[in-house]
Amino acid sequence: MRRDGALRKLTVDGTVWLWNVRHRHPDCRTVLTLRRAETRHAQLRLVFRDGPGRIVAGYPMGLGEVAAVGGGWLNLNEPGVVRRFLEEALTRDLVPTAHGQWEEDGWPLFDTLTATEPPSA
Repeated sequence: MRRDGALRKLTVDGTVWLWNVRHRHPDCRTVLTLRRAETRHAQLRLVFRDGPGRIVAGYPMGLGEVAAVGGGWLNLNEPGVVRRFLEEALTRDLVPTAHGQWEEDGWPLFDTLTATEPPSA
């Protein structure tokens, strides 16, 4: 069984990425952290805060699940979902290349991904 918050690997176009998902308090937020394996101190943190129309972990949802009221649900523990977030972050030039931790609101990326999400069968 995987430990909560443990780093996981994702390889995209020959680049190894490390990522994890954590839930934080006091302001109830879920954080997806991404970084290249070779740049330990250049991290992107996509933050999903609970708020009007936005739902993060908690009953009836599990850790790492984020949703919008009225449409859209994603599980940040699924590598395919993480890859989609990574690709969108790269497209938006959000991933740092130098030392530092960048924190970005993850909801705009969520909205883009769920708007283009293939319909369920």
